[in-house]
Amino acid sequence: MIATILLGSGFLAQGQEVGLQLYSLRNQFKMDVSNTLGLINEWGITKIEGGETYDMPLEDFKALLAENDLDMVSINGSFGDLENDIEKVVKNAKDFGASYVMCAWVPHDDNKWDLEETKHATEVFNKAGKILKKNGLVLAYHPHGYEFRPYKSGTLFDYMAQNAKDFTFELDVFWAQHGGADPLALMKKYPKKFTLLHLKDMEKGIEGNNTGHEEDDTNVVLGTGQIDIAGVVAEAKKLGIEYMFIEDESKNVVTQVPKSLVYLKSLK
Repeated sequence: MIATILLGSGFLAQGQEVGLQLYSLRNQFKMDVSNTLGLINEWGITKIEGGETYDMPLEDFKALLAENDLDMVSINGSFGDLENDIEKVVKNAKDFGASYVMCAWVPHDDNKWDLEETKHATEVFNKAGKILKKNGLVLAYHPHGYEFRPYKSGTLFDYMAQNAKDFTFELDVFWAQHGGADPLALMKKYPKKFTLLHLKDMEKGIEGNNTGHEEDDTNVVLGTGQIDIAGVVAEAKKLGIEYMFIEDESKNVVTQVPKSLVYLKSLK
């Protein structure tokens, strides 16, 4: 299977794996949960990020995960729950046996993301991260682009990174670059801040912005777009980032993910 070949070839260091963010297959899950999980198994992927059961009873969904050799190592945690119902987040993570909780969006007015918003989010993540840490969990915030708006001599993300005491970050290379940042430069600037990675390539010719919004089909096969995926993966290996999740939000995800895995296998 593809992922086994990747690990066996020495592509990743011991303890590092390529996984899949289940949001990639959100449309497929609506049609058939069992077959969709089976598809991930066919791709050779064993580590996943998600946290939903797609309207199935938890135990039934977990049985399907076990049947397909899938390990939910990271779950999504909404900002609202992290702020107001942290016990719900802890329970969901423990139900799945996850090690990480990731948050990918802070609700806000698209026209307003400023220092005040940034400070509030940072406070919420530090408070939630401290509780999660006591429960053996790591909180990783997933910047979505709006955090890279200018602030002083850097960006608002710099404020978050420099004040992140009890949480870490999941770097989505697509959204970082779309927001005006250089993903590889971020990893080198903050080598101890990124604990998870989203591998996602951007169609050539797309001009980004810092709104956090873009068409899904600008996600292309890894290595065919404008992001330095090879450089990012090499740095992730050097930093020892445990999980690199492929996330492909396009309608072509089923044909693109296997090609992305082949590309990753080609990297040295």
